Amino acid sequence: MDDFAPEYLDLERELAVFFRRARAASGEMAREVHPELEPAAYGLLLRLDNAGPQRATALAAYFGVGKGTMSRQLRALEALQLISRTPDPDDGRASLVQLTADGRERFGHVRQARRAAYARRLAAWNPAEVAELARLLHRFNDLQAEG
Repeated sequence: MDDFAPEYLDLERELAVFFRRARAASGEMAREVHPELEPAAYGLLLRLDNAGPQRATALAAYFGVGKGTMSRQLRALEALQLISRTPDPDDGRASLVQLTADGRERFGHVRQARRAAYARRLAAWNPAEVAELARLLHRFNDLQAEG
C-alpha cells in the first residue's frame, strides 16, 4: 500500500512519461545534428552552446555522471568533429571542451527547430504559464543536482 499523497503518485507518473518522451525527442534531435550522434550528446551540445567552453569534469558534475561516461561521450563528439579541446588557460594540465564551428552551426539549426516546435505546442499557453513551467523545471533540476 502506498503511503504517499496522490499528488506524488501523479508526479511520478507524469515525470515517467515526460522523461520517456524527452529521451525520444533528444534522440531525434541528436540524429538531426549528426546521424551517428547518441541521444545523450544533445544535452552536452546544449550545455556547451549555453555556457561556453567547459572542463570535462565540470560537464560530468553538471550532468551528474562519472568521468568515464563523460570522457566516452566527449570522445564520440570529438570523433564527429562537433567539439574540440583547447588548453585551459587557468591550468595547463587540463583542457576546455568547446563546440567547433561545424558543431555550432549544426546544433544551431536543430536548436532553432526545437524552439519553434515548443512555440507551436505551447501556442495556447500564455507567456506567464510558459515562464512558470520553465521556473518550476529549473527549481526541480536544482533539486536533482543536490542529490
